[in-house]
Amino acid sequence: MERLVGKPAPDFKMNTAFGNGEGFGEVSLEDFKGKWLVMFFYPLDFTFVCPTEITGYSDKYDEFKKEGAEVLAVSTDSEHSHKAWINGDLGKLNFPLASDFTKEVSRKYGVLVEEEGVALRGLFIIDPEGVVRYSVIHDLNVGRSVDETLRVLKALKTGGLCPVNWEPGDSLLEE
Repeated sequence: MERLVGKPAPDFKMNTAFGNGEGFGEVSLEDFKGKWLVMFFYPLDFTFVCPTEITGYSDKYDEFKKEGAEVLAVSTDSEHSHKAWINGDLGKLNFPLASDFTKEVSRKYGVLVEEEGVALRGLFIIDPEGVVRYSVIHDLNVGRSVDETLRVLKALKTGGLCPVNWEPGDSLLEE
């Protein structure tokens, strides 16, 4: 697969279930122009690791908003499955769950496990101009760190050289 980092993010349009569980919408890459986007793929609704990640990102949503970022979670489940899960065990969220029912978006972002029809845990940070600035993709059994995602977002926003373990307030490296 061709790399995505440093290139325009693959375009998308997907149906969504609103995070409040009260309806449906549609989302596209164009909706995020001028904002940072943290988009993460997860395998399936009604599973074990996925709700820990999704609710973790929802709990820190205000911090992402403070950084000028939106959050979007994506799986290959339908928007109806998403809504049922939100109104069931998952609970209300601060962002929508997008349905990549056709698997087209998962395929474009290189996270689709074709033989299973599910997405790997892929996370992408897309800048306000629509360029992918960060990508991490890994196996299904391990959840991601919300705090690390926030740290990377803040580091990317500095536009500078951030050394290992850089934290907001730390010095940047000189070129």
